[in-house]
Amino acid sequence: MVTLRSILYMLFLSTTIILYGLPLGIFGWILPYRLVSRTSQHWGKINLRALELICGLSYQIQGEENLPSSTCIVLCKHQSAWEIIALRALLPSGNTWVVKRELLWIPFFGWALATLRPIAIDRDSARRSLQQLIDQGKYWLDKGRWITIFPEGTRVASGEKQNYNRGGAMLARKTGYSVLPIAHNAGVFWRRRGLKKYPGRITLVIGKPLNPKGLSATEITQRVEEWIEETVAKLPRKGSQQEAT
Repeated sequence: MVTLRSILYMLFLSTTIILYGLPLGIFGWILPYRLVSRTSQHWGKINLRALELICGLSYQIQGEENLPSSTCIVLCKHQSAWEIIALRALLPSGNTWVVKRELLWIPFFGWALATLRPIAIDRDSARRSLQQLIDQGKYWLDKGRWITIFPEGTRVASGEKQNYNRGGAMLARKTGYSVLPIAHNAGVFWRRRGLKKYPGRITLVIGKPLNPKGLSATEITQRVEEWIEETVAKLPRKGSQQEAT
C-alpha cells in the first residue's frame, strides 16, 4: 500500500511540476518577481497537502517563534527532496536558493527554478563558486531576500553525517547577516533515493538565529553543524507505521 500511494504522489508531484513549471519557464522572466515567488510557494503548499492526503505524511514545526522578521541566511539539513518542497512553502516567498547549476537544466522544474533567480554554482570550480556565492549572496541579502543553503552540498541519508561547507558561514561573516539553522528528520520517511514515502509526521526544528559578529567562518560552521546534528539525533529515526508497511 505504501508503494502504491508513493507512486500516486509522485504522479501528482510530476504533474504539478509540469503545470507550474511550463508557464513559469515561459512567462516567469516577464512577470513580477513577487508573483513568480508566490506561485512557487503555492506549489510547495499544495504538495505538502497532497503528501499528507495521499501518503499520510504530515509535518510539525518546532521553534517557529525563532523565525526572524529581518533578512537572514538559512542553513538547513539535507536528507531528501521533502525539504526542498517544504522550505519553498514555509519560508518567506522572497527567498534566493544556492543550487547546483545542473538543476537548471531539468525540464520544467529547472526552467521554473531559473525564474526565481537562484545562485547557481559550478561545483567543479570551488574558488569561483565561493566568490559567486559571496558576491550574489550579498546582492540579494541587501535587497531583502533570504538566502537558503544546504551546507552539506548533497542529500545525506538519515543517520549518516557529512562535513558542512563553509560557504554560508563565510557569506554571514562577510555581510553580517544572521544565520538561521534548521534541522529535521525527513529522511526517515522520504529516503534519499527511495520511492516510498512512509506515513508519519516529519519534525522540522527552527533554531535561534546566530549573530556572526566576532566569529570566524569556521566557528560559525562548527556551531551550526553541532546544533543541527545534535537536534537531528534527538528526533525519531523510525516512522510509527514503517515496520508494519
